[in-house]
Amino acid sequence: MENFLIKTKFFSVSLCASDVCIPTLQKLTMITETLVVKQHKQGDWPSELRQAIHNPVHLLELLELSDSALAHTVTAKQRFGLRVPRGYVARMRKGDPNDPLLRQVLPQAEENQRLMGFSIDPVGDVAAEKVPGLLQKYQGRVLLVTTSACAIHCRYCFRRHYTASQLHPPAVLDAIRADSSITEVILSGGDPLSLTDSRLAELAHSIAKISHVQRLRLHTRLPIVLPERVNDELLAWLTGTRLQPVMVVHANHANEIDDNVNKALQRLVGAGITLLNQSVLLRGVNDNAPALIALSEALISSRVLPYYLHRLDRVQGAAHFEVSEETAAQLLEQLRVALPGYLVPKLVREVAGMPYKCELRMKNEF
Repeated sequence: MENFLIKTKFFSVSLCASDVCIPTLQKLTMITETLVVKQHKQGDWPSELRQAIHNPVHLLELLELSDSALAHTVTAKQRFGLRVPRGYVARMRKGDPNDPLLRQVLPQAEENQRLMGFSIDPVGDVAAEKVPGLLQKYQGRVLLVTTSACAIHCRYCFRRHYTASQLHPPAVLDAIRADSSITEVILSGGDPLSLTDSRLAELAHSIAKISHVQRLRLHTRLPIVLPERVNDELLAWLTGTRLQPVMVVHANHANEIDDNVNKALQRLVGAGITLLNQSVLLRGVNDNAPALIALSEALISSRVLPYYLHRLDRVQGAAHFEVSEETAAQLLEQLRVALPGYLVPKLVREVAGMPYKCELRMKNEF
């Protein structure tokens, strides 16, 4: 007769197969996982990140969607696999296969389609690399690909196929130092806030020693998907240099902004950090006026200004998210009618080789 041993930090139980049924074992396993999660210190973002979900089947089970038609469209065999923090999953609607947050992260078989016009480097990152890890596409500013790691794997990510060069800080700093036209340094990735505060603090202080750099900008999704990341250490180094700190967060739907996210964003603003948001227009997520209006309202309630609404970067594996230019223009018009001007994001597309973002304008505009 087969025996089962369930051990945790809190208890150890030996069970015989004749004494326990499989559902009971599953419940005990769930209890074990819950206890493990609860032992983490609140606000301990590395622990929260380690508890992220990687198995699509497990994610669907948590959302009570195991028997839905959606379960038959999921693929787990991906180089760019599932990764989603549990706190983000908690904001998804159980039993809803069309939940806008779920759609952003769930790997689908249609990602494996190869379509004309979609590439692995849709925004020209490779051509823009000056030295390993340092990109320059626009005048006066450079972007550091600090890491390839993210807290969440968004299925539409334009860098899902990008292999980041190993960042070599001395070479990067030398390149910035040699170009006095550079006034702003952007930390991107991956997600720069996937790195430890000690590493980021060292990098920020090194950049601050370059006299012609005036601003330090971060592009990050972590305050939205993992609000625990906004801690005292982050605020200390981000406001601890002479550089003006700017943070561009990434939210696509109002449901992403719950009380914990709101508090994290308010902390950043309260520390004197300029907060902007950039979204991506995604079919099945936010391609309707009520969703975009609600997002702008939720952002400003958290003291964040809508900045950009990007049309999809045409990366391989993301074609099912694309919204037509005509629909995008109609949505922009509806936003202009419904919202004050400062809550209407610029509708843009990044085109490889262009010296600025290309803004979509209405045909009747001068």
